[in-house]
Amino acid sequence: MSALPHKNHEKYTVVGLERGLRLMTLFSDERPALTLSELARGLGLSRSSVFRLVYTLESLGFLQRSDNRYRLGPRVLTLGFDYLASQDLVDLARPQLQALRDATGVSAHLGILDGTNVIYVAQAASPRPYASKVSVGTRFPAHAISMGRLLLGGLDGAEFDRLYAGKTLERFTEDTCVTLDALRERVRVDRERGFVVSRGSFERGIVAVAAPVCDAEGRIVAAINIAGPSAVLDNGALDGVFKDRVVAAANEISRLLGHRPPAWKSAS
Repeated sequence: MSALPHKNHEKYTVVGLERGLRLMTLFSDERPALTLSELARGLGLSRSSVFRLVYTLESLGFLQRSDNRYRLGPRVLTLGFDYLASQDLVDLARPQLQALRDATGVSAHLGILDGTNVIYVAQAASPRPYASKVSVGTRFPAHAISMGRLLLGGLDGAEFDRLYAGKTLERFTEDTCVTLDALRERVRVDRERGFVVSRGSFERGIVAVAAPVCDAEGRIVAAINIAGPSAVLDNGALDGVFKDRVVAAANEISRLLGHRPPAWKSAS
C-alpha cells in the first residue's frame, strides 16, 4: 500500500522528478518501446516538456533511444535487481565472512560496485582492537582498494572508459594507481590472477586480500576481502593460507549463486 499524501504534498513534491518517474512507469512488457508523442500523451504533457525529461533520463542511462523510440535503459533495469540480488548475496555471504574472520582474526567484508566506488554491503567485524571498523554502507574509491580492482575487472573496455571518462584518480599512497593506463593494466593483471593482495594501496600500514564473486552467468557481481594492519597480516600467510581461504570463500559464495567454472579451470 502506498503512503497517504502529506498534508503539504503540493509544497514538497518535486514536479520534475515526479514526472520523470511517472514517465518510466509508462513502459511495460506489452509496450517496451515508446515514441516521444506516445510518452507525451501518456503523461498529458507537451512534446517539448517530455523531450526535456527524456533527454535528462537518457543522459543518465535510465532511457535509451533507437529509431526515434525510447526504452528503459540499463541503469533503471538494474536498480531493483541489484538491490534484491545484494540482499540474497548478503545472506549467502555472511557465513563465509564469519568463517574468514574467525580463521584470520581480522574483519571480512563484502562489496559491490556503484559507479567508481565500492559500497560495503556486509561485514564480519573482528572484536580485536586493531580490527577494521569499516561499517556497512561505507564507500571507497574502486581504483584504490583491493575489492574495487577486482570489481572493475568485471567491466569491458568500453564500460571502463565510460565510467572513468573525464575523472581524475586520487592518490592515497605511493601504491595507488593515478593514471587510467596504470589502472587498466593493474585491473587486467588482477583479473587474470583471480585475487588481489594489497599492501597499502589505500591506507599505509593496512593490507588486504580480496577475491571476486561471480553469478550463474560468470559475471563478477561482488568481491570479498579480509583487511587489517600489516603487523598482523603481512607475512607468509598473506600470500599463502589467507589468500587461499579468501579465494575459497569467494568460490563458495559464487557456487551458491549458481556459478560453475569451466571444466578446464576446475582441472587446472
